[in-house]
Amino acid sequence: MNTPLSPGALQGVKVLDLSRILGGPFCGQILGDHGADVLKVEPPQGDDTRTWGPPFKDGVASYYFGLNRNKRIQFLDLSAPAGQQRVRELMAEADVVLENFKVGTMEKWGIGYEQMREELPHLVWCRVTGFGADGPLGSLPGYDAAIQAMAGIMSINGEADGEPLRVGLPVVDMVTGLNATIGVLLALHERGRSGRGQLVDASLYDSGLSLLHPHAANWFMGRKVPQRSGNAHPNIYPYDVLSTGGAPIFLAVGNDRQFRLLCSHVGREALGQDERFATAGQRSVHRAELKPLLEQAFAQLDGVTLADELMAIGVPAAPVLDVQQALEHPHTAHREMVVKMGEYQGLGAPVKLSRTPASYRFAPLSEGQDFLPDSDC
Repeated sequence: MNTPLSPGALQGVKVLDLSRILGGPFCGQILGDHGADVLKVEPPQGDDTRTWGPPFKDGVASYYFGLNRNKRIQFLDLSAPAGQQRVRELMAEADVVLENFKVGTMEKWGIGYEQMREELPHLVWCRVTGFGADGPLGSLPGYDAAIQAMAGIMSINGEADGEPLRVGLPVVDMVTGLNATIGVLLALHERGRSGRGQLVDASLYDSGLSLLHPHAANWFMGRKVPQRSGNAHPNIYPYDVLSTGGAPIFLAVGNDRQFRLLCSHVGREALGQDERFATAGQRSVHRAELKPLLEQAFAQLDGVTLADELMAIGVPAAPVLDVQQALEHPHTAHREMVVKMGEYQGLGAPVKLSRTPASYRFAPLSEGQDFLPDSDC
């Protein structure tokens, strides 16, 4: 799809992206998609994710391409005086600085937040770290999988009788990037009143903990340590993957009416009246008995057809698709969730604005030395 160019909700906002790897660059891409002028500074050897492949295109990994759209890039050695001076000049023009250096690194170079905030009080400075700057773990490096382990995510992910399992995508890094984006937007909004910037502190550790709903809420109330439950929801049932006569489907039955509709549709009305399953709480308690009864009812049915039929009558259900099937689904195209610019393809912006939609102006690896003139932002 080729989205018409839009000035974007963040037109006129200048972002200096000094970040590498995932959380910071993801934040920068979101801001860029919505109209900010993002100038990315990489070390002379480039962002490490350029090597995170295969696959590669012209020696640059797909991982990098997925996080660095709508930016223009240049290479500077920030450990050298010339690079530090050039970054100071760019900071003076920027509205936002994104960085995820180990705490103390930019300060060692003389261009850290505390050193720059009096000189440039307008700057919104977004710092992405592993654990924050202080505290028992402050200043330590953080990595997505390690935070998944420390924040309890792995402990509740995986089959009930299996080992703790990492979520199969960098969920902590990506949520940290989203939280960083929210923080930047909040700080920009407040700056409109005060005229002053501030520090946005986004850590992987905080973001990992923030993902623990409903497990944290369950623990706060019941003091029972949450356990792994496979694909099943700890509080609701059937909210699980179930086998059929064809492809497996995911059921997300959230109330008693939906459950009765499900039972009626597959000719098992009696299940909806059974006292073990008639209410949400009872279904959750008796899930081990309910699951095989439902799978027995589905045994002669095609999973994709069943999921479509259930959705049509108001019962949340979905076939389990692989990545290719999801990306090639007609509704993915309808929602403009695949972007194409020349040979580049990537995921589209999930936030849709009616008057100032996202736009895709610069493919990854576009070069740029300076911010664009205000009239071109």
